[in-house]
Amino acid sequence: MTKTALFKLGLAAGLSLVAVAAAQAGTVRVTVAEYSAKTGPYFEEAAKSFEAANPGTDIEIEVVPWDVLLQKLTTDIAGGSNADLSIIGTRWLLDFVSQEVAEPLDAYITDEFKGRFIDTFLSPSVMDGKTYGLPIAASARAMYYNKALFEQAGIAEPPKTWDELKTSAEKISGLGGEVYGFGLQGKEIETDVYFYYGMWSYGAEILGADGTSGLDDPGAIEAAKLYKGLIDAKATQPGVTSYSREDVQNLFKQGKVGMMITAPFLSNQIKEEAPDLKYGVTAIPAGPSGDRGTYGVTDSIIMFKNSQVKDEAWKFMDYLFTTEMRSKFTEGEGFLPVNKEVAASDYFVNNADLKEFTALLPDARFAPVISGWEEIAQITSDALQKIYLGEGDLEATLKDAAAKADAILKQ
Repeated sequence: MTKTALFKLGLAAGLSLVAVAAAQAGTVRVTVAEYSAKTGPYFEEAAKSFEAANPGTDIEIEVVPWDVLLQKLTTDIAGGSNADLSIIGTRWLLDFVSQEVAEPLDAYITDEFKGRFIDTFLSPSVMDGKTYGLPIAASARAMYYNKALFEQAGIAEPPKTWDELKTSAEKISGLGGEVYGFGLQGKEIETDVYFYYGMWSYGAEILGADGTSGLDDPGAIEAAKLYKGLIDAKATQPGVTSYSREDVQNLFKQGKVGMMITAPFLSNQIKEEAPDLKYGVTAIPAGPSGDRGTYGVTDSIIMFKNSQVKDEAWKFMDYLFTTEMRSKFTEGEGFLPVNKEVAASDYFVNNADLKEFTALLPDARFAPVISGWEEIAQITSDALQKIYLGEGDLEATLKDAAAKADAILKQ
């Protein structure tokens, strides 16, 4: 049975056990995805301040690491023990909606509330004219580069194309010691996404115009050759498949990586953990025809249909999206603002790093909102690990992955 089938079975089972999930009156349980060490403290502070203003309502916060969040939610729903509210990857929302687990929020949303949002970030959670989630986090991706390593390697400016990146990465790796030109992620969440940067630059898309997988398109094959070529040239850190996104970010913060692609929140981490690091932020390199793309991401907070405290849960959601609370969360975690007033604040207007990410938004692609997406993403990551390790023919591996993805898409 596929992961998608198991997920749907779990959701159906959870609905049949709604009676078991009856919540304690006045208590709102919230499952929170862990973005950083600041996430838990922020939500605990939000809970306390909300409780002080709303006597009789208790907020219980549970912080869960991203890499186990979907499995935990699936298990909790199947057992009827899910929380009232949860942060989810917006790309998961279709499955939650199709199984009637997510509660539409339109009955609660006023014109004033809706007017707080930048439409670009609110729209991914609207399906069939109904709003099922609110954008709790928004992000894009850009390339960070180490100015000190660039200077040591005699590189005058950050690369604008992948060919220039390869040349620069080889120069930096040639400096010797534990210094590597390009930090390449090879395991866990967003391993597939790291590959899409190359795919998009070479003109390939995740899904073709006919709705089939683009993993075996010529552009995808060229991107795989590019990444494998960087590995073979020793222009990346060794043992790529043992490095998660966080692992590569840690190498960058330690001054051991010349370039890497990641989200805005790394800027905050650098300021706090490596304040002496001289770095810059620039666009993701372009391909031969000038194509480039960044990954646009929204995470949503949803209300579950089987919640017994919907009114209280909505009041807490409303509170989280006030300008004050949004500013604290967005600035603290290093995300892009989803509220108009927050976007207009001095912090964001004058933040040079965030301006680079904002400039890339017109080129942003989002994960397809399709059933079975998480399984397709895992198929992609598994194929990439084989390629990075040099196991089997590169083109054959991608064609096999595309065939597996197409089988899911046809379901």
